[in-house]
Amino acid sequence: MSSAQEPDRYAIRVQGHLADRWAAWFDGMTLTRRADGTTVLDGPVADQLALHGLLRKVRDLGLPLVSLTPTPASRRRPRPSCRARSTTTSETT
Repeated sequence: MSSAQEPDRYAIRVQGHLADRWAAWFDGMTLTRRADGTTVLDGPVADQLALHGLLRKVRDLGLPLVSLTPTPASRRRPRPSCRARSTTTSETT
């Protein structure tokens, strides 16, 4: 956790587009479908155990992991009221 006791944030990019219904299964992470065919899961992660749990869910779905990036404090955004967003209209999963 960061020094202010806020959970660290991560952006997890996977290959494929996840439907909005998966946001709850990924512990309320924000899902953003990208035009390049990937989905970015972004949000706070309480600790390393929770991060490994999210990565296990990615593995269990058989989704190829493209990247895992800590979100620097300067780039953190307030949480949107809608947890799932899309930059494209097609959903494949």
